[in-house]
Amino acid sequence: MKHALERFFQMKENGSSLHTEIVAGLTTFLTMAYIIVVNPLILSDAGIDKGSIFIATILISAFSTLLMGLYARWPVALAPGMGLNAFFTYYVVLTLGIAWQQALFAVFCSGILFLIVSVTPIRRRIIKAIPHNLKIGIGVGVGLFLLFIGLQNAGFVVANQATITGIGDLKNPTVLMSALGFLLILVLEARKIRGSLIITMLLITIVSFFTTDNEFGGIVGRIPEFKTLGALDFNMASLINVSFLIVVFSLLFVDFFDSTGTLLAIHKSLHHHKSQEGEEKEEELSRRPLIVDSIATIVGSILGTSTATAYIESATGIRQGGRTGLTAVVTGLLFIACLFFFPLINSIPSYATAPALIYVGFLFIQNLRDLDLSNIFELIPAMVAAILMPFTFSITHGIIFGFLTHLIIIIAEGKIKSMSPIVWIVSALGIVYLVL
Repeated sequence: MKHALERFFQMKENGSSLHTEIVAGLTTFLTMAYIIVVNPLILSDAGIDKGSIFIATILISAFSTLLMGLYARWPVALAPGMGLNAFFTYYVVLTLGIAWQQALFAVFCSGILFLIVSVTPIRRRIIKAIPHNLKIGIGVGVGLFLLFIGLQNAGFVVANQATITGIGDLKNPTVLMSALGFLLILVLEARKIRGSLIITMLLITIVSFFTTDNEFGGIVGRIPEFKTLGALDFNMASLINVSFLIVVFSLLFVDFFDSTGTLLAIHKSLHHHKSQEGEEKEEELSRRPLIVDSIATIVGSILGTSTATAYIESATGIRQGGRTGLTAVVTGLLFIACLFFFPLINSIPSYATAPALIYVGFLFIQNLRDLDLSNIFELIPAMVAAILMPFTFSITHGIIFGFLTHLIIIIAEGKIKSMSPIVWIVSALGIVYLVL
C-alpha cells in the first residue's frame, strides 16, 4: 500500500515521503478548518438552513480537495471561498433581494463559465488583458471587505447615525473576547503554531459558555438534515436579467483571479528549487487545478453552498514539506470526519469567528506589497476598486469603478489602440449595470 501510494503520487521524484505528506495534509486542514464554522454562519444569514450548509461545506471541501489530490495531484485544498460567501449573502441575497436558490444558480452559471475559460485559451488572454495593479486592487478590496464584516461581527464597529459607523461597546464581553481572540491569533502565528484560527475559535467558544448566555450543545451528534441538495433554482429567465448577469460575472471574475493567483503562487513555491519557468508554462501547469476549481464551484452550487475555490492556506502544508496530491487527499479525508461534529460547530458564536475573518482579511490585504506605487495612474484604479468594496459594501461596484477609472485614464493618455477588448467589454457591462 505504501509503495503504491509513493508510485502514484511520485513522492521520491518530488522529494517527499508518506509521513511528510500526512503531516502536511493535517497542517493544511488545521489552518483552514475555520471554514466549517464560518461558512454556515455567513450563509445562514441569507436564510439557508445552517445544518444543511454545514453538510454542504464539508462535502464540497472534501470532494474538491480529494479531486485536486487524485486528478491534479497538487497539495492544494479547496472550500467555499471567504469573501465570495459574504458577497453571496450580504450583497446578492440581502442587498439585491435575489432568492438564495436563484443565487445558487448564479454560482452554478459562473462555474460553467469558469470551466469553459479553464479549458480554452481564453484563460491566458484574460490574465494578460487585466492590468496588473487592478488585479492586485481587487484582491486587496476583498480583504478589506472581509475585514469590515469581521469587525462588525465582533461588535467592534457598529452603526452610528451621525458618522455612519462608530466604535462599539468595548466593555461588552463579546467585543473583548473578539479583540483578545485576534491578538491570540497573531501570537500563535508569530510562534508558528499551526491551527491558530481554529484554536482561537474553540477557546473563545469555551470562555463564552461561562461569561455569556451561549450554551454548549455537545461535541458529537447526528448528522443534520440535508435540505439544500439540488435546491438551486434553474430559472433560465434569469439569464436575460442584467443584474443577474452582473452577479454571475462578479462571481466568475473574483473566483477566476483569486484561484489563478493562488495556484500560480503555489506553483512557484513548489518549484522554487527548480529552474525558473516562464509565465506560459506556469499557466499550463495550472490548467488541471483550475479545472478542479471550476468543477468544485459547479458541484458546490448543487450541494447548496457558495463558490468553492483553492485556499492560499494550502501554502502552510507546503511549508511543512507537502509536495504531492497525497497532502490534499489527507486534508479531504479529515473534512469528511467533521460531519459528526455539528453540535460543537453550532455552539460557536459569530464573535468567536470574527477574529478569523479579520485575520484572513489581512492575508488578502498583503497583496498591497505587489502594487506598483511609482505610477499614480495605475495605482488609482487599483485603489478605487479596493476602497469602494468595503465602503459601498459591494464587490461588484468596486470592480466596475476600478475598470471605468482605468478606462478613462487610458483614453485621456491617448492609448485607446492599446486597450484590450476584454477591458472594453467589462467596462460596458459595468455602465449598463449602473444605468439600470
